[in-house]
Amino acid sequence: MADTRTRNGLAAFLDSFGTRVFRMIEDLGNIFVLLLQCVTWLFRPPSEIRNIVKQMEEIGINSMPVVMVTATFTGMVLALQSWSGFQRFQATSFVGSVVALSITRELGPVFAGLIVSGRVGASIAAELGTMKVTEQIDALVTLATNPVKYLVVPRVVASTLVLPVLVIFADLVGILGGYFVSVYLLGANPYVYTDKTYQYLEFRDIYTGLVKAAVFGFLIALISCYNGFIAEGGAEGVGRATTRAVVASSMTVLVSDYFMTSFMF
Repeated sequence: MADTRTRNGLAAFLDSFGTRVFRMIEDLGNIFVLLLQCVTWLFRPPSEIRNIVKQMEEIGINSMPVVMVTATFTGMVLALQSWSGFQRFQATSFVGSVVALSITRELGPVFAGLIVSGRVGASIAAELGTMKVTEQIDALVTLATNPVKYLVVPRVVASTLVLPVLVIFADLVGILGGYFVSVYLLGANPYVYTDKTYQYLEFRDIYTGLVKAAVFGFLIALISCYNGFIAEGGAEGVGRATTRAVVASSMTVLVSDYFMTSFMF
């Protein structure tokens, strides 16, 4: 009897695991199809410049305050921790270099991506999911309007273009936050701090972070639009789609960051 229960439990586990893997592969295939449709409709008339600008405002300008606050305190905390650690080795002069490199290479793009995935990704999935369950997307098709062209392309383009701009501001305020803590709170020499920052920070460190940000923005918008398009089951289904969009886009940001870092550096 015990052996039978063990076999049944193992079979149930394998069945559940296989179902999840199959759904994951199916979702990846559908996302790739949506990507191809975006590329196809991107260059077809009519132009969606007005919608793209509207989405740039929603994704970029409205996300600016939370990104700036996060980046500022990230730089300040990083300076505190770096100072505490480097003080043991009498190497506090390198705090500026560590803050600048960490912010521009990793923390700026990743934190901005995670914030946008939580704020904008949820908004996109909820909006498109609501349109899906209320049959507004079907109405667009009836009116001879391609939903990918009208709904997905502007969001993907806007997110890809705006996220690097957000990261530029995040890098700036993060480095300034680290400078403020190091110089005015911890007593670091401002000239040494600035000199070490310029000495070790290269343009490559900045543009690789911006490339990461553009990829993050593209993936976040694409995944969120897909989850909104597959929503079903009324308000509860929209909630599930929103949760899936945030979780999937956040995990994608972290996973893709590792592979891009290993490739770029």
